[in-house]
Amino acid sequence: MASPVIVVGHRNPDNDSICAAVGYAYLKNEIAKRDGTADKVEYIPARLGPLPPESAWILEANGIPAPRKLPHVHARVCDVMTPDPESIRHDASMLEAGRRLRQLNVRSLVVENDDGTFRGLISTRAIAERYISATDALDGDDANPMAVASSLIESLGQRVADLTYTNVLVLDREALLREAADDLMASELREGVVVDDDGFAVGIVTRSDIAVRPKRKVILVDHNETRQAANGIEEADVVEILDHHRIADVMTANPIKFLNLPVGSTATIVTLEFRKHAVEVPRDIAAVLLSAIMTDTVILKSPTATDIDRDQVDYLAGILDVDPTEFGLKVFRTRGGEDDMPVEKLVEADSKEFQFGDNTVLIAQHETVDLPAVMAREAEIRAHMAELKTLHGYEFVLLMVTDILAEGSQFIVEGNRRIVNRVFNIECPEEGGVWMPGILSRKKQVAARILGS
Repeated sequence: MASPVIVVGHRNPDNDSICAAVGYAYLKNEIAKRDGTADKVEYIPARLGPLPPESAWILEANGIPAPRKLPHVHARVCDVMTPDPESIRHDASMLEAGRRLRQLNVRSLVVENDDGTFRGLISTRAIAERYISATDALDGDDANPMAVASSLIESLGQRVADLTYTNVLVLDREALLREAADDLMASELREGVVVDDDGFAVGIVTRSDIAVRPKRKVILVDHNETRQAANGIEEADVVEILDHHRIADVMTANPIKFLNLPVGSTATIVTLEFRKHAVEVPRDIAAVLLSAIMTDTVILKSPTATDIDRDQVDYLAGILDVDPTEFGLKVFRTRGGEDDMPVEKLVEADSKEFQFGDNTVLIAQHETVDLPAVMAREAEIRAHMAELKTLHGYEFVLLMVTDILAEGSQFIVEGNRRIVNRVFNIECPEEGGVWMPGILSRKKQVAARILGS
């Protein structure tokens, strides 16, 4: 069975985080096929939050399944279990059970009901205890060796159900391994059985299996900061990083491929990797990657956009035979109207925490082609931002409402406005916000200036 490697972006994923994971997982799987290692490793795209509307649209339009949502990267029961455990029916004879245990060289067999669902375990221990109990006839003055022989012969015809252990530790395949390990060590039996929602045994875990804790293999795209990574990243084995942000604090035990380039989008880096390895970009993946570059660079208007980004845009647009600007505007319009968008989504969908001295700040960005519609909800937006500040103890919450067509952002701040005022030499009012012409990039024009102040 192929070993899974998770390709995943940051929390509160934006389109670049989703699409880079999809594109890079596809590329790595194609390289594995070419190298003849596809049977050993499989790259699986994942996400740490809800799909942005534009990501959902571009994936559906191209028939690509959405990356699965990943709750954490802690080791799970399914990472150590032996799948498809050997089994036996409850009405089989003990003779058959004993033979199968010896032939398979296992300690236990899963016992199944008539419908195949899990009933319990039959083990070499149970058979041994049954045989030993037959020697009770040798105790006392009336010792009867023939009675022992008779009992042993009788045991061969007993039904498995008669000696089945039913007080077995039942595990969920997605359960955290560290919790399951504690339960297994405290269990009377040496094994735990993994049962699915329909009651069928799908795996077995022994104490030997948990002796060495495995690490799930992960490739990080569009981030390299533990604060933005999946829960449990410290326990995982990070094997690659592709990113276009500042180098942060993700630690690895061994040297890895860490591709960090000063470009406008991680999808740009993924496209470069396709070209470097001479892997053809299919139309569906080209559409996904192009959508990510155009959203992350605000249709190449952001100061983060580079000639490298523009070259990849031309390359991908050529595959699709589209005008990249029109394509980008079409992607942006799929975000829907701001009038009825939940305020939580409007504020938090593209938000990132940053460590600022001893404090934490939240900088969010909402890109739009209808700034007045967003600002009409300012009171509601500010109330939610204030709630986030109180709930998480942020020093301040800054929302950039970025008007793609006007090429600027409206700053809305809740919390310690003095920091933002000082850094940008502005005066943020309690309502109305401040228009910041030419400010399109959170990373380069906002976060970098605040963190460097």
